Amino acid sequence: MKLAGRERRHKRIRKKIFGTKERPRLCVFRSNRHISAMVIDDSQQKVVLSTSSLGNKSLNKKKKIEVALEIGKKIGKLVIERGIKKVTFDRAGYKYHGRVKAIAEGARKAGLKF
Repeated sequence: MKLAGRERRHKRIRKKIFGTKERPRLCVFRSNRHISAMVIDDSQQKVVLSTSSLGNKSLNKKKKIEVALEIGKKIGKLVIERGIKKVTFDRAGYKYHGRVKAIAEGARKAGLKF
């Protein structure tokens, strides 16, 4: 039931959010153990780049929110290196708090605007 609610919220959010080449969509996915972020160009239906805590040995000993902050900083740095300054944040049906908020703050600290 929880998953169905999140999927319903995500569909409602996605009606309003669309990523372009100039301003792609920064989409967040979180599981119980890991978190990932993808930058997506919806006009070409391609993932520009992505990063995740999965398989990242240096993040194993940290708390989940600290890991999310690091992933946010990393994705922000990678996007800026690609020459993209602005993104649209897609929280994917999750509430904007905790790890989702930490990714957003990390990306903002790296210099992304959204």
